[in-house]
Amino acid sequence: MSEAYVRSETHQGITSIEFYHPKGNSLPGKVLEEIAKEIHFAGTHSETKVIVLKSAGDNIFCAGAALEELAQIKTEAEGFKFFNGFANIINAVRKCPKFVIGRIHGKSIGGGVGLVAAVDYAIAVEKAEVRLSELTFGIGPFVIGPAVERKIGVSAYSSLAIDATGWRNSEWSKRKGLFAEVHENVMNMDESIQRLANHLMHYNPEAMAEMKKAFWKGAENWDELLKERAAISGRLILSSYSKKAIEKLLAEKVKS
Repeated sequence: MSEAYVRSETHQGITSIEFYHPKGNSLPGKVLEEIAKEIHFAGTHSETKVIVLKSAGDNIFCAGAALEELAQIKTEAEGFKFFNGFANIINAVRKCPKFVIGRIHGKSIGGGVGLVAAVDYAIAVEKAEVRLSELTFGIGPFVIGPAVERKIGVSAYSSLAIDATGWRNSEWSKRKGLFAEVHENVMNMDESIQRLANHLMHYNPEAMAEMKKAFWKGAENWDELLKERAAISGRLILSSYSKKAIEKLLAEKVKS
């Protein structure tokens, strides 16, 4: 596979949304846009009872923002548009009346951690480590921050954001509430996802929609809040520090 994609399919009430990018399932603007659209559509689709968000491959769930696209940002407006893509996914999950299960089969970096935090129930494997790397290239996890903080609290979120080169293992993520379940292998993880999805499929949709509203109470202002955060990242990504750091990271990737 070499072309990035977002695919959605519904089978017996379960809608699976899968994304892929050849560079560690990273997220360029187009992929961000398509994921948000698919979540929104599944939320309004009468046949969909529950949603599973997943990525392709074996090693990395999501490497976060696509560095190549970050390097091409020339104006604050372009920066805002890119980072607002993450806001649109988080808000799509927040407003979706159906539960979104996250299939976390590998590492998550930066914005990828935001996806994990946004889903209603994340089921992972033991090798699924997380890292908020934004500070290493001159910005911060501003857009995804509210979603991560909502799941794991200010203390754990701030330690994760400050230690931008440090990984946290799956045990840490489960203890802090980022992961609902951690399984020894992919087969056990997938069995658990199928089990939960099958149960949710038969529950009262109205009750689940009301539960989601209750779970996300206090986030009603996120349409505006996350736009404000996207503007901060869009401005900072233009700094000379960010440009140099991204160039260095891209050069290192070419060497490796």
